[in-house]
Amino acid sequence: MDDPEFSCVESRRDLFHLKMPRRLSNMSLLTHVLACLFGMGSWVAINGMWVELPLIVPEIPEGWYLPSYLTILIQMANIGPLLVTLLHRFRPGALNEPAVIYAIVSMGCVACLLLAFLWKRTVEIAGSAHSVPLLVLTFFLSVVDCTSSVTFLPFMMCLQPQYLTTYFIGEGLSGLVPALAALVQGVGVVHCRNSSHISNGTLVNGSGAASELEAHYQPANFSAEAFFIFLSAMMAVCLFAFLLLNRHPGVRREHEEGRYLSAGAGVGKEEQGLRLRSQQEEKPMIAPVDHHQKECRSSFGTGTYSGLQVVFIFVVLAWVNALTNAVLPSVQSYSCLPYGNKAYHLAATMAALANPLACFIAMFVPIRSLLLMTFLTVSGTGIGAFIMAMASLSPCPLLVNRTSGTVLIVVAWILFVLTLSYVKVIIGVILRDEGHSALVWCGAVVQLGSMLGALTMFPLVSVYSLFKSGDPCNTKCPL
Repeated sequence: MDDPEFSCVESRRDLFHLKMPRRLSNMSLLTHVLACLFGMGSWVAINGMWVELPLIVPEIPEGWYLPSYLTILIQMANIGPLLVTLLHRFRPGALNEPAVIYAIVSMGCVACLLLAFLWKRTVEIAGSAHSVPLLVLTFFLSVVDCTSSVTFLPFMMCLQPQYLTTYFIGEGLSGLVPALAALVQGVGVVHCRNSSHISNGTLVNGSGAASELEAHYQPANFSAEAFFIFLSAMMAVCLFAFLLLNRHPGVRREHEEGRYLSAGAGVGKEEQGLRLRSQQEEKPMIAPVDHHQKECRSSFGTGTYSGLQVVFIFVVLAWVNALTNAVLPSVQSYSCLPYGNKAYHLAATMAALANPLACFIAMFVPIRSLLLMTFLTVSGTGIGAFIMAMASLSPCPLLVNRTSGTVLIVVAWILFVLTLSYVKVIIGVILRDEGHSALVWCGAVVQLGSMLGALTMFPLVSVYSLFKSGDPCNTKCPL
């Protein structure tokens, strides 16, 4: 005869097991959303600054020298990632990463908000006006975004591996969302109109022999001040998402499970495991000097990859980020604008969409093959070489004034970003498996590659003027 008390216990246990998957599923969805929102805050400020340039430049004394100044400021801001990386190398465990993240994201919120009110202000220096508030606040935003590469990624080590891909989706959206906002704003939309001017004392209108077309920029649908407030709100959302990722009880359980999966059974002894600042790898990526490795395998992470493979992974990571973050973006206008303003905006928007799309694909097809990584890197580099060739031929690239040329350049930008973004995500997944220190160095190499790419392109574009831009209304190319 069945014991009624035992049957009651069994029923409760069955009911508990039925409810738990749904509860865990809900928490998993929440964690994915929070990881995505957290990733969106990584580069949204600087990406927003770049897309807003057509509205900012006419209002400030620096004019179109501002992009060059931005490039220099962003590279100067790499002092943040350098300090964080050095602390991880020489004082492992000493850095309170959650505190650093709270500080830099809060600084990003305040800087974006101040930009809304101060970006037009100038300061007299040596007899000439300079946009000192704009440049100083942009430097702080650059520090925030650059430092996010070496703090946000290691924090994701707390969570289970699948959330890292969601973070990369959010990081991709940090470029797409400002681009869409700028598209709604109507930034950089040009209309060509017949001009009227005086020739030999006679007023000549658009139908006269002396007439020519003039480019007129369409007024924005909302102001730059509103756009900067929008960026500040995005940073505030990132801060709130991080607060929940770090403090929400349900997500804290994900911390525990993620830590267990990452570090093995021995982690159960750590009572403070939920805090990233107490996290230490059993085997750091770069071993201290007094460590003597007896095996031929690398000291990198778990030792899954040989020393040569580790070097290859990081070289590919630096190369891909140099291309996607600096080299090709610096010539995007030269490669696209000759095909028309619509081609430029379509290429910029679709390329920004390709980034999170690649991350979404990697979420379901995370292939860790170094051979595939090599193939995609070579393919993406080849597409990038084609885009660079079209930029070098500006203002009269191949198939200009033809629909096929417009389609070709837009598809080229989509495939370029799609292939190399997938490579970046796969490298991130590989390094996530290798431990916290590997993700710190991942962020450092991302910044190093971006810096080298920017320093290479800055003199070519801004000093030697190897790339030429045409008049959007009056440039004539041979058929």
